[in-house]
Amino acid sequence: MLESYLLALLGFVLLIGSGRFLVKASVSLASYFGLSTLIIGITVVAFGTSAPELLISMQAAIKGHPEIALGNVIGSNISNIGLALALSAILVPITVKRITLVFDWPFMMLVTILFFLFSFDLSIDRWEGILFNILLIGFVVLSIRKSKKENHEQHLDNKINLNIWAIIGIILASCVGLVIGSNLLIESAIVVAQNLGISERVISISMIAIGTSLPEISTSIMAAIQKETDISVGNIIGSNIFNILSVLGITAVINPMQITTVMVNTDMVWMLGISFLLLVFMFPMKQTIITRFEGILLLAVYVFYLYKVFSY
Repeated sequence: MLESYLLALLGFVLLIGSGRFLVKASVSLASYFGLSTLIIGITVVAFGTSAPELLISMQAAIKGHPEIALGNVIGSNISNIGLALALSAILVPITVKRITLVFDWPFMMLVTILFFLFSFDLSIDRWEGILFNILLIGFVVLSIRKSKKENHEQHLDNKINLNIWAIIGIILASCVGLVIGSNLLIESAIVVAQNLGISERVISISMIAIGTSLPEISTSIMAAIQKETDISVGNIIGSNIFNILSVLGITAVINPMQITTVMVNTDMVWMLGISFLLLVFMFPMKQTIITRFEGILLLAVYVFYLYKVFSY
């Protein structure tokens, strides 16, 4: 048991360091290509921080544990907003750009609702996975085009002054660090949970979901501390989109998954609810700031959700 806790601590340290370097390198990448930090956060950073979810869900589905694969994605999307974004806002109030309200959040809500509708037959089929991947490609292409059209002036103080190949190398190394750190935390959490006699659904929705969301948590918090709040909110929304379209999409193409009625009627409803609550906190559109108080409310909602999961 002590070994599990030590591995968890090592994973946490690795996540913090990798998250810090990923933010810095991503800001540099945005400057090099003339893209906004919001777009980098919603694509490069979001994909990198979603890598643990992808690996865990694929492994779980292939090994015949669809409840872990799906619970991982649902739980991660809930914790991304209720934990990662909440903690970031509590540390530094997050300014939200108009494009997030009119394009990024609506797209996230669209794919979340689509996931919910696909779940009505209690399965995610191969053709639905293919559709998710097509939508992902379209989202990335549209995001990059919109960013280049805007051409906003940026004040990027947290850059790494290296050549493009070195920056790409740091991003790749950071993503690897995030994956390794997450796996260390996940494996140790599973050992502890199994010793306590917790079900696969509860493990995946809570402990594994939090474990795979730690890259988003550490990256968003580091971005908030470094005043790159575009990356904080972009990373969260982008990760939720990637979790559904990429993680579920690729996993379903490889191995179609069955969904339990509890997940559809309970966990997915919470995922829809907290996604809509984020929109409420992002209004009014003229000066959108997710305040510390709203961050505390989001965190309280998440804690209550975990309480319901463990008491079900």
